[in-house]
Amino acid sequence: EVQLVESGGGLVQPGGSLRLSCAASGFTFGYYDMTWVRQAPGKGPEWVSDINSGGGNIHYADSVKGRFTISRDNAKNTLHLQMNSLKPGDTAVYYCALGGRFTYSFKGQGTQVTVSG
Repeated sequence: EVQLVESGGGLVQPGGSLRLSCAASGFTFGYYDMTWVRQAPGKGPEWVSDINSGGGNIHYADSVKGRFTISRDNAKNTLHLQMNSLKPGDTAVYYCALGGRFTYSFKGQGTQVTVSG
């Protein structure tokens, strides 16, 4: 059974940082591209970043470029998203997803990130 479990969300003041993690199981993690998407209240899903299976090909949405860093540890079946210089507009539920930006097929339950203060 494919499982993706996100963690690391919370409440942070503008300008603060959070590091999200996604623990993957039930599939060969190192074979697959992975993606972070987010969904703000009342809005549709927004692609944030993706990383290829080997970790050498990475893309970011313009809205997060220079502030967020995606990474993965294939030995630990874990995906990360380091988020710095957070803004109120980053408030959303963040999901890790199995697959690339246009092909992801499964998401975890999400972790809430709230930037306020």
